[in-house]
Amino acid sequence: MTDGKRPEAGILQDLGNGIARVLAPNPSPMTFWGTNSYFLGDRSVAVIDPGPASPAHLQALLAAIGGRTVTHILVTHSHVDHSPLARPLAEATGAPVLAFGDSRAGRTAAMDRLTAQGLTGGGEGVDPDFAPDILLADGATLEGDEWRLEAFHTPGHFGNHLCLRHGDDLFSGDHVMGWASSLVSPPDGDLTDFMASTRRLTEIGAARALPGHGDPVEALDARLRWLIDHRLGREAQILAALASGPATCEALTAAIYTDVAPALLPAAARNVFAHLVDLVGRGAVTAAPEISVNATFSRT
Repeated sequence: MTDGKRPEAGILQDLGNGIARVLAPNPSPMTFWGTNSYFLGDRSVAVIDPGPASPAHLQALLAAIGGRTVTHILVTHSHVDHSPLARPLAEATGAPVLAFGDSRAGRTAAMDRLTAQGLTGGGEGVDPDFAPDILLADGATLEGDEWRLEAFHTPGHFGNHLCLRHGDDLFSGDHVMGWASSLVSPPDGDLTDFMASTRRLTEIGAARALPGHGDPVEALDARLRWLIDHRLGREAQILAALASGPATCEALTAAIYTDVAPALLPAAARNVFAHLVDLVGRGAVTAAPEISVNATFSRT
């Protein structure tokens, strides 16, 4: 089990309930200690989120697998810190790669319009070549010798994001983490979807989240409700700032994120923009001349 301390990268760590993790050596402000690659099962295993394109991490995963059979390689979403090792691991083990879809799957029409306008980047980086062998639809189930998984399509952080339930445990990818709120950065992320997905997860009854970064979240329901309240609080701040008059996303970010390190302000601005896109979609805010990162926003 965990003790709240940063685990050593490359070492298999038991998390209980037939689950273990190997930490990838990719720490950063966006990935915390690095990406968690999970192992499910003992005699034969499924690997969840193989991680970034790191030869050292691939070798660590293969060492942890040892002589066991890998039956499935599952990817919660195709950001570059989660999916690039899926194909090399599949080639090394013969196991298929499973996910909701490629990096365009699950993207909303609103995000497609922003992409058509040229909006890119702002997230952890998209794995453009990711292509699963098997598609996992919302509600799909998988079974191994010692486990059963249920897939939940949870767009918001990324259009093709899945959470995977194993009993009382939820492999939550980047949707639920304990060390930070999930980044929602258009066009990768859609806040309207994020809120709907988070509310849905409060209804499934899982007790513990196993996130893509950081330690397990032991009180999942409380964390989900915190995430909802956190976003509603940020929305209230934006609407309060706009009550003083029209403003740009950049101006709103500077007014709201007064205690954030300068290096993190671009990510903060994307979070604000995600809220603005959601508010425009709900008719609470207007954008002139049209919705974009450079638009001027006003209360309706």
